[in-house]
Amino acid sequence: MVMKAELVFIPMPLMGHFVSMVQLAKLLLDLHPNLSITVLMIKLNPDAKLAAYVHSLTATRMKFIDLPPPETREDESPSNFVTTLLQIHGPLVKQAATNIVQYSTSVLDSPRLAGFVLDMFLTPFIDLGNELSVPSYVFYTSGAAFLGFQFYILDLHDEQNVNILELEDSDTEFTIPSYLNPVSSKLFPTVMLKPESLPMVITLTRGLRKAKGIIINTFWELESHAISSLSDASALPVYPVGPLLNLESESEVHQSSDIMKWLDEQPPSSVVFLCFGSWGSFNGDQVKEIAFALEQSGHRFLWSLRQPPHPSKGPRASPTDYDDASEVLPEGFLDRTRGIGKIIGWAPQVAILGHPATGGFVSHCGWNSTLESIWFEVPIAAWPVYAEQQLNAFELVMELGLAVEIKMDYKRDGMDSGEIEIVSAKTIEKGIRSVMEEGSDVRKRVKEMSEKSRKALMNAGSSHSTLRGLVDDVMNNMFDIHP
Repeated sequence: MVMKAELVFIPMPLMGHFVSMVQLAKLLLDLHPNLSITVLMIKLNPDAKLAAYVHSLTATRMKFIDLPPPETREDESPSNFVTTLLQIHGPLVKQAATNIVQYSTSVLDSPRLAGFVLDMFLTPFIDLGNELSVPSYVFYTSGAAFLGFQFYILDLHDEQNVNILELEDSDTEFTIPSYLNPVSSKLFPTVMLKPESLPMVITLTRGLRKAKGIIINTFWELESHAISSLSDASALPVYPVGPLLNLESESEVHQSSDIMKWLDEQPPSSVVFLCFGSWGSFNGDQVKEIAFALEQSGHRFLWSLRQPPHPSKGPRASPTDYDDASEVLPEGFLDRTRGIGKIIGWAPQVAILGHPATGGFVSHCGWNSTLESIWFEVPIAAWPVYAEQQLNAFELVMELGLAVEIKMDYKRDGMDSGEIEIVSAKTIEKGIRSVMEEGSDVRKRVKEMSEKSRKALMNAGSSHSTLRGLVDDVMNNMFDIHP
């Protein structure tokens, strides 16, 4: 009798993490007919986009189990939020996993639990896997270089007794194995430099070391140096399986939208697209500098302009669309740029990047956005805002030559109490002109990497082969778990 295997996926309920994890699940199911996947849905505040995405999924052999929402406070800090989420959902996840095990052992010919696949922020659930005698894999939604950075910080903290908190506001350079060039501490994520959040980062990174393997949303041709450094420095298997992108739903939904109609009217590769992610927004002074830069550059533009959340909403509140964007823009800006520019709110990013008129991307350098821009051959002007984006920008600009810089060490992540830096119109304009330059070396390199990203997922491509190896490992594990 052929043994059937079941994996339990536990994603973070954040759109960027959730979607790429589901894409991974779909690819794994395509590779083996005796594999099924259950996704445990941790519920937070209502998320209409996430709910619509789950509703759109039609994959067979993949089912979703909703877990009740925790009673978390809106004013809770991000670090405490993760801790609270783990504390509240731990018993719920354990019960759901136990139910799966009990069902599989009591019902003839049902799949046997083969392991967990956990989001990178949920590594404490590895202990649950150990308790149930099944392996746990971690799905890492950032790149391989940043994973190497996390391990390096852990080594500084645990083995070399370096006080990481003393690096705040310093400009010390470090030689980190996953990067070719020295990395300044100015680019370190703020979450690693604050006493209220560093312990959480250290705990989660230690958890990574306990995994059976780490599945990374990247591909060999993009990060060969970083991937090699991870293999050299760690006994852990790493599985580069990307780029994992959701390319269907947005494009289909938004083809007839006003945004797409406007892009249809623009010449090929003529529009610079500005978008700073789900949490990216700027104050009025910075918005005006961006507007002046766009006007002076003379390039056609599509700008996703979002309103910062009111401080009373708490640190987890996300930006919203303006009712009237003219109130924050320079007087007369909309009139002067009529015909060559368009201001929008939330952006269907995949559809925009995939449109032939889009020629450049002023981006926060979130990892999903980075992979999407490479896939669609759109070079980036790097303007990171929060989380690990400064190091993503460093990798793109300094290591890979796939982006130009606007302001690599810019930070606005809600954790800094100091005055927010204003990036000048002149600096922004320079970045826009550079990223839109025809025939540039950056544009050529992005085109070449785009072709490699697509080949990686084709039959016998690097990521496709890695996925096959991962499925084989999962199925072989079954004979150890269920002899």
